[in-house]
Amino acid sequence: MQVCQLEYQLFDYFFPSSSEDVSSLAPLIDPLCTYLYDTLRPKLIHEANLDILCELVYILKVEVLGEQLSRRGESLAGLRPTLERILADVHERLTFRARTHIRDEIANYLPLDEDLDYPSKLEQSSETKSETSSSDQDSDVSRTWYPPLEKTISCLSKLYRCLESAVFTGLAQEAVEFCSISIQKASKQIAKKSSIMDGQLFLIKHLLILREQIAPFDIEFSVTHKELDFSHLLEHLRRILRGQASLFDWSRSTSLARTLSPRVLESQIDAKKELEKSLKATCEEFIMSVTKLVVDPMLSFVTKVTAVKVALSSGSQNQKVDSAVVRRLKDQAFATPEKVAELVEKVGSAIQQELPIVMAKMKLYLQNSSTRAILFKPIKTNIVEAHSQVVSLLTSEYSPEDLQNVVNMVSIQDLQAQLDNLL
Repeated sequence: MQVCQLEYQLFDYFFPSSSEDVSSLAPLIDPLCTYLYDTLRPKLIHEANLDILCELVYILKVEVLGEQLSRRGESLAGLRPTLERILADVHERLTFRARTHIRDEIANYLPLDEDLDYPSKLEQSSETKSETSSSDQDSDVSRTWYPPLEKTISCLSKLYRCLESAVFTGLAQEAVEFCSISIQKASKQIAKKSSIMDGQLFLIKHLLILREQIAPFDIEFSVTHKELDFSHLLEHLRRILRGQASLFDWSRSTSLARTLSPRVLESQIDAKKELEKSLKATCEEFIMSVTKLVVDPMLSFVTKVTAVKVALSSGSQNQKVDSAVVRRLKDQAFATPEKVAELVEKVGSAIQQELPIVMAKMKLYLQNSSTRAILFKPIKTNIVEAHSQVVSLLTSEYSPEDLQNVVNMVSIQDLQAQLDNLL
């Protein structure tokens, strides 16, 4: 840049009338630029470090092309094409290295034992947090993240300001898709090593973080893939071999040109929508598993009662009612007041003992209290609904004495208060 500026000043001194046309300097500046390009290119195309490539983009775009060339004006105009060419090479190298990084470090990541050590990893982190200051905690927020998640967010954060929007969108879509798949694979391994609930909460935690972290990127995570389809070619060739079509009949749809013309298939992948779909499905699975853990005896009871009522109804319509089936509900072996009291006690015990353990595990994985409240709300609704159904059945089928002296169910209001206290 200094040499180019000096050459311009010298040229302007001797040939002031010609210096207004920058192209007049081209025979002098172009060889210098070629030397610069030939010196830098071998270094650029062998650079593998994403941080260095991103820094080079910033230096060239902001400091050199933006600040230096704007400030020095026409004296460096002849250098601009070469600098833009160098920047294009850096962009190309950065795109290639980013795609390689996404493939090796995210899509094909092989987890270590400590990467899958949940919930122990979170418990250790929780103990460490209580001993450190809040500033240390903030700087270490990603320590408990599954590595592909941290690598994805770190990679996208570096690339966002360095690449053209269309290129970044394609890379971001790939990274988010592969990261989501990697997290789901890890959750299955954790479910086997620890528990199904740990696997579910691990997946919910990481998908929520991924969704939150990609939100600031102002792009669509949707990419349209085009591919050529030759599947119809085989059937055309079979018809030709059977003599049903001619290879050289150009007027027919089975002509050579048409036969060998591929179809273009388009498919659109939206990584963000797929992420939302996976998150929703996992949350629903978790909600149902916790619901069953607590009120499964009640759900089974309601199912059996419904089956008995259907049998009674169909039997009475056919006028062939078995005497054993006609018996009142509380006379059925599974529905005696004592049996109902057992299931009520079992559910009550689960609410007092099992549910607090679940809530503690939720707190371990999901630090945000509002997130836990959103996830717990449908669980609470399901538990209350199961109790309401049983209360309704008991009120219609059992005597007040049975309900008071034997079954002794908690009221819906007390139940709701008890569940609210768990949050």
